[in-house]
Amino acid sequence: MPGTRKQVGATGAQTVTISFAGFNRAWAAWTADRLERRGVTVVQQRWDPPVEVPLEESLRDLTLSRGRVLVILSDWYFQLGPRSHEEWNRALREVVAADPDRFAAVCVTTSALPGATSVLAAADLTNVGADEAERRLLVRLGLPTDPLPEPVDARPGIRYPADTPEVWGGVPRRNTRFTGREELLSKAYRALQDAGPGAGVVTLHGMSGVGKTQLAAEYVYRFGSEYDVVWWVPADRRALYRQKLAELAPELGLSTGAEYGERLRAVRDALRRGEPHSHWLLVLDGADEPEHIWDLVPTGPGHVLITSRNPEWSEHNSNLVEVPVYDREESVAFIRRRAPRLTPAEADQLADALEDLPLLLDQTAGWLNDSDMSVQEYIELLEGGIDQDVVKVSADFPLAFQTAWSILLNKLKDTVPESVDLLRLCSFFAPGSIPVRLLKEMPPGELPEQLSGLMNDPLLWNRAIGQLRQYSVVRLESHESVVDEASSGESLYMHRMVHQIIGKDMPERDRQEFINVVRRALAAADPGRPTDTRLWPAYAEITPHLKWADVLRSTDPGVQGLVLNCLRYMYLSGEYRAGIKLGARAMEAWRELLGEDYSRVWDLRYHYANLLRAVGDYAGTEAIERAAVDHLRAERGPQDLEHLRAASGLAADLRGLGRYDEALNISSWILGAYRELLGDQDSRTLNAQNNLGTSMRLLGRYEEALELNQRTLEARRRLLRPRHSWTLYSEINYATDLRLLGRYGDALSLQNQSARVHRLVMGSDNPQTLRAEHNLALCQYRSGERAKAAALFTRVLERSERVLGEDDPLTMMFAASQSFFAREHADIDRARDISEKVVAGYVDMLGEEHPYVAGTRANHALILRNVGERDHAHTLLEEALADLTRAVGENHPWTLGCSINASALRNLVGDPESAAALTDSVITRAVEVLGRTHPLTLSARIAHAADLRGLRDLQRADKVETEALGDLAATLGEQHVHTVSARSRNRPYWDFEPQMI
Repeated sequence: MPGTRKQVGATGAQTVTISFAGFNRAWAAWTADRLERRGVTVVQQRWDPPVEVPLEESLRDLTLSRGRVLVILSDWYFQLGPRSHEEWNRALREVVAADPDRFAAVCVTTSALPGATSVLAAADLTNVGADEAERRLLVRLGLPTDPLPEPVDARPGIRYPADTPEVWGGVPRRNTRFTGREELLSKAYRALQDAGPGAGVVTLHGMSGVGKTQLAAEYVYRFGSEYDVVWWVPADRRALYRQKLAELAPELGLSTGAEYGERLRAVRDALRRGEPHSHWLLVLDGADEPEHIWDLVPTGPGHVLITSRNPEWSEHNSNLVEVPVYDREESVAFIRRRAPRLTPAEADQLADALEDLPLLLDQTAGWLNDSDMSVQEYIELLEGGIDQDVVKVSADFPLAFQTAWSILLNKLKDTVPESVDLLRLCSFFAPGSIPVRLLKEMPPGELPEQLSGLMNDPLLWNRAIGQLRQYSVVRLESHESVVDEASSGESLYMHRMVHQIIGKDMPERDRQEFINVVRRALAAADPGRPTDTRLWPAYAEITPHLKWADVLRSTDPGVQGLVLNCLRYMYLSGEYRAGIKLGARAMEAWRELLGEDYSRVWDLRYHYANLLRAVGDYAGTEAIERAAVDHLRAERGPQDLEHLRAASGLAADLRGLGRYDEALNISSWILGAYRELLGDQDSRTLNAQNNLGTSMRLLGRYEEALELNQRTLEARRRLLRPRHSWTLYSEINYATDLRLLGRYGDALSLQNQSARVHRLVMGSDNPQTLRAEHNLALCQYRSGERAKAAALFTRVLERSERVLGEDDPLTMMFAASQSFFAREHADIDRARDISEKVVAGYVDMLGEEHPYVAGTRANHALILRNVGERDHAHTLLEEALADLTRAVGENHPWTLGCSINASALRNLVGDPESAAALTDSVITRAVEVLGRTHPLTLSARIAHAADLRGLRDLQRADKVETEALGDLAATLGEQHVHTVSARSRNRPYWDFEPQMI
């Protein structure tokens, strides 16, 4: 009995050496922790005996260690080498049986082990809880089992390895043939453990097929017991990454609504705070484009492990661990475990021929073990080539890879031909995660005969999947049933190298048949409502596959509708660049395939123009929309709905180009036409009403814009839903109008609530959310909450630069605000740097004559004034004032505000008479346009009082100032920052704010 063995001794200074296979590191760590708590000195020694050293000699080497040797028995322990059970039995009898008191063991597997392991009298730790496992361990080593007193500074113990993390998701099954990589695993582990809070990010990078994903999966299984949360996320596409990360919300027990954005925000916030779990591990698999997702990598007390072919992750605060091909010893060990019939010399030959590439070794050795072909014959095939009757492999691949794949596919064709059909079908989805459930959900009548049998016969399907898995061609995604390993499940994972080589060539009849099946499957999965944020995860899953299914060459109306809906989703979700690429390709393909006047081509033009307009290409979209308007008006008449839609786009283009009067005329006519055709409550009528309100605002007609946007908001709340993206958009518009009218308290109250809902519903990085938060920052600033505004201005600009880029219209709008805030409250040098970039950006995008260029130059002049460049500032401001007057007229609020600034510079350069005349004129015009108590009018009155004092007209100055201060106190409040500043006789200034179009 184990209890009769020689005791290690009472608790105290004893030593135990733990011998363990690398796969069982978690068991070794837990065992060491249990023993060290009882005063035992523990040495952990990984067992990996060289294959050329006799097993008996390696076992004897263990006895050179101090104290007793505790072996952690598992099937992994005996597979290293590999060695046969006969070799093990012989070595155990010779070494352990001769000195049994030097050895002890615990068993952590239910697999069959060599018979002679009985000499170790192992304590069985399988299928028991942590307390019982500890008791059995202690009994086996002859240690007291009395409970230990809890130390005052009790530290949490290492998690019992049989206890899985509380949250576990997405992790691939463990590769039971994983070999080597010990140094890489240790390096990644040390890098994560040594990193400070928020800096625990490690990237495993290397070429395709080198085993990065397998290495990450093994890391999870080895060290996963140290975490409370382990979550695996495919990260090759930003939208899919966001979707999968959001799915963590319910697993963390976070109280969120159904909206995708709300769940994503809650997850990132919970990980950052470490609540409810601070020990978390997030794996980002296949993150080959760091610029697309680095801003979404969570920070906090947990760890992030990334797999990528791209070493540029080092520029984003990640430690890099390069993953090379196997070294030769690892290759030989792996091949012999995959193909036990091969000798070490044959394995070495094969590894040399296949250049030690793990993916290729795995696939080749797997079927070679089942074949009667010798390694030499196989290598001759590699060198000489074969008749490639299954697939003509591309010359893009190394010769060994080409021929090896031809051999493997011929093998599959001979044994399970259905598996080749399945492979070819999968090649029309994007590489990586392939949602085969979409295929299995199709009605049987939609499938060709050869595929119908495969999809509807579970036995045939499982046989095909099993064969592909056996040769490591695909793997089942983790959510498949562990019990039924061949179950159909939801998705397969196909490596990009496999995908690329399968898709290169196949019979044209099969190609057309298979691609049509995938197209119909994708179309059937279209949720049909891209404006519904709750359905965005479905579109995020579908859109990556459009390219591979070549949907743009389809004449199927359902497939064409899918393309249009995906473009709409990309526009609303802010995936502008990807949408533009798809739109451009679609325009070229559909014009050729369907003709210029096909109805769907007009739909496509509309969606494509929306995307181009979103990135500021107003001249390009005007050309598209004007051609559409002219053609449709001539062909169908002015009341045609498609003509009205194109005209609405044209009005938006004109707003972007600064041609506001033209845009207003078109928008007014469109609204009247929609009301006549569809009534007041149709969503298209409300969209036209929204657009007319925008045109009114850009012309400075704030009261009229407010009235229109209030009606639109109320109607959308009734007809859509309070959290619909269009309803939320109307809230931004209405709050903006309130703020521009000086109703700061009302604006702040509405925008504060709306920004919170935007984050929940649409996600923190959605462009519309960024607009909401930017307007909130402006509301806070105008209301005097400058500390809050400072943080939010900075946060919004940083996120927009990451998500949309520095040249995006929204980013430049946010940068303009950041610049004028920094001018007064932060860093004048930073303000100047940002301002120069904004002015240059608007010149490049819009041209010298655009009012945004004049307005931001007026802002820049104030920076020059603050740094002492008065003459330069005066000249620039006078030019900006003249340009604004030409662009929008002398009575526009922008011109009036710029005039207030110009009067201050005239005083500074010694022209007080002109300054006083200008502010006097501004007051007259501002009262007419905005009213006597509008903040801009009040600023003009305070500025005029200062100008009168400069002329020594003190009596009039005091009268103007007293009246203005009274109106400021009555309008904004005695303690408002503007009132306090005016009372202190600080001359007011005006900031130009670029507006949404």
